[in-house]
Amino acid sequence: MQIILVSRTKRVPKTFNLADRRLRFRLAAITAGAVLACAGLGATVALAVASPRDRALADIKQLRDQVAQQNAQLGGVRKDAQRDIDALAMKLGQLQAQSTRLNALGERLTQVGKIGEGEFNFDQNPGVGGVEDSVDGGAYPLPQTLNASIDQLAGQFDSQQAQLSALQSFLLDARVESNLKPTGMPVEGGYISSYFGGRPDPFSGHSARHTGIDISTPTGTPVLAVAEGMVTFAGIRSGYGDVIEIDHGNGYMTRYAHNSKLVVHPGQRVHVGDVVAKAGSTGRSTGSHVHFEVWYKGNVVNPLAYVRNHR
Repeated sequence: MQIILVSRTKRVPKTFNLADRRLRFRLAAITAGAVLACAGLGATVALAVASPRDRALADIKQLRDQVAQQNAQLGGVRKDAQRDIDALAMKLGQLQAQSTRLNALGERLTQVGKIGEGEFNFDQNPGVGGVEDSVDGGAYPLPQTLNASIDQLAGQFDSQQAQLSALQSFLLDARVESNLKPTGMPVEGGYISSYFGGRPDPFSGHSARHTGIDISTPTGTPVLAVAEGMVTFAGIRSGYGDVIEIDHGNGYMTRYAHNSKLVVHPGQRVHVGDVVAKAGSTGRSTGSHVHFEVWYKGNVVNPLAYVRNHR
């Protein structure tokens, strides 16, 4: 088999005889080389196209794994934070309940202490003021709801503490003042057998001025201090028999006369309800009783209003 190649330039045509073995080897070599070249080019193009995509997919997978891990960590942090918030909310509720109880206690103390209306108001903060030197002069950012509630409750506790402290001082002062004022009967039981003021003298029958009240009671009945004070006299006075005199301060002095026995001595401090003597009929007396006098700023006064009062 022969192949004839004719040129357009009218040159002599070339003839290739395929029966020639050498020619067939050359054509086979050229064909194989072309096939190998095409295969190598295709592999090179395929690698150039596929390699960046695989790397990109691998990078995306790695990023997704990192995001999943971070989400898991964030979920754990959220759970811990939620537990802390729940604990704070529970504590806040307990503190609010305690604040309510403190308000109720303050109101009861105000009523028990018979404090004037408006003098202590536990629903409002006490008035405060003064010049403050700001450190940075800047405004603080608005707190979150929970922090705001805690700060508000802390301020409420400060207000309640201030008012309760003032109320305590007030009640202590009122208690001290009350204990220093003669109040109540000097004996338990008995009855008033003679009142303060003008009366017929029990011995002469003439008109006389009675400087106290007489409380009829059996001999030996305990005679009680009607207020806190200091014993200034314990002895015998003319007409009074065995007498106890107690100075209560604030201008008050009380006298207990006609006793059968004196229990306290001068200079001794006595409290409300302490036994100072035993009732009797010493001195100018017609029977067992307690003669009780109240003196205020050096003048004897009617003790009836004091014995009828209650502490």
